[in-house]
Amino acid sequence: MLKRFSKRVWSWLDTRIGFTDMIKPVAEHLVPRDARWWYVFGSATLTAFVIQVFTGVALAFSYVPSAAHAYATLQFISNQAVFGRFMRALHYYGASAMVLMVGLHMAQVFLFGSYKYPRELNWVSGSLLLLFTLVMGFTGQLLRWDQTGVWSVVVAAAQAARVPIIGHWLARFTLGGDTVGGATLSRFFAIHVFVMPALLFAFIALHLVLVLRHGISEPPNPGLRPDPKTYQRQYEELMKKTGVPFWPDAAWRDVVFSAIMIAGIVGMALVFGPPALGKPPDPSIIAADPRPDWYLLWYFAVLALLPHGTEHWFMVLAPLAVGFLLILLPLVFPRGERSPRRRPWAVGLVLMVVLMIGTLWRQGEVSPWSPNFDVKPLPAQVVGTAGGPIAQGARLFYEKGCINCHLIAGHGGRRGPDLTNVGSRLSRNEIILRISNGGINMPAFAGTMTPEEMNQLADFLLSRKVGVTSQHLTIP
Repeated sequence: MLKRFSKRVWSWLDTRIGFTDMIKPVAEHLVPRDARWWYVFGSATLTAFVIQVFTGVALAFSYVPSAAHAYATLQFISNQAVFGRFMRALHYYGASAMVLMVGLHMAQVFLFGSYKYPRELNWVSGSLLLLFTLVMGFTGQLLRWDQTGVWSVVVAAAQAARVPIIGHWLARFTLGGDTVGGATLSRFFAIHVFVMPALLFAFIALHLVLVLRHGISEPPNPGLRPDPKTYQRQYEELMKKTGVPFWPDAAWRDVVFSAIMIAGIVGMALVFGPPALGKPPDPSIIAADPRPDWYLLWYFAVLALLPHGTEHWFMVLAPLAVGFLLILLPLVFPRGERSPRRRPWAVGLVLMVVLMIGTLWRQGEVSPWSPNFDVKPLPAQVVGTAGGPIAQGARLFYEKGCINCHLIAGHGGRRGPDLTNVGSRLSRNEIILRISNGGINMPAFAGTMTPEEMNQLADFLLSRKVGVTSQHLTIP
């Protein structure tokens, strides 16, 4: 009886709305029989976006986009709201999955030459979707309204300000004024919740329409060079002979892979939880060590490692050049060999990009150029003594902030040279001169330390070697 009633309801709705007429062409469109597991990343990206929409709506019910309340509401969501912590974690790992999947999808399309005729606009729309995804991820970071989020936006505004002629206007548009404040948060909330999702919905729809129009590209065969004059006819004949319906013959792989991805997102959300909130934004605290989420950490490393004086043109030209090359690629190379076996340069380029991003990501994670403001005093076993000038020097090494930039036996920062064995490299006179006069990115301590303190710090640094006794030098 229930089954009969359900059929009647479905028939009534289908007659008036036309679900079957809308879904049937999509479900039954033919795809290449050999389009297997390499082709699942596009649908996985769409699945991750759906997760973002649902979790984002759920979070928006409690989030208040106000400078006075944003941080408190996130604390409420994370610590008190029912399933709030889980929902924040799902949103964070869903964003990570979406960035990863769209990157894998573009790599697969590039390696298979699927950007060539007649799918040039598929590639262009996909490139824009990658941009929108990254922008949505970046704007979401500010909504945490902590030190890291605020300072990251300051860095972004500084980058926008370097654009010739319109730089000042772009920086003001980014911040919603001259400084970071409530207007900045409201602007980023609007971009994150309304503008970017609207653009993503529109371009995903365009992307799917183009896929349905031109079909999924067949796996490339070495030596086969599609001719634009005959390709459409040959593709239609191939689909009639060997093509299979998308549902269920091909779609089951998409379903399986998306289910595995969802399980991974849920598992990471349950085990690791959402990203920790930093301290509330405070412009008087400069020890924020701002850094973006992992998928933009490599770019953070690039900016930090640039030679002095090159930042201005790189911040402006590099993103424009990458975007220009991505859009230009299918227009310049619309035909020719598609198989990666005959395009070793394409395989090498993808490997180079992966290696570069991985290496820079690791550098961004370690960030040796940034002081370590969370370091603790050196443990007693590293100092080697609990009293005397050496112990006093170790205390000064911490109190004066030296440990924030210098490593001692693996403890401290990496911005300056490793001082674990400095006593074997420098004499007492050289150490005191360095401390007194300072150097590149190092302040001079001659006016802030007494002669006794200088001697104690030198005693400690000279002890950073084995089997050598320090010679005491009296500072007049």
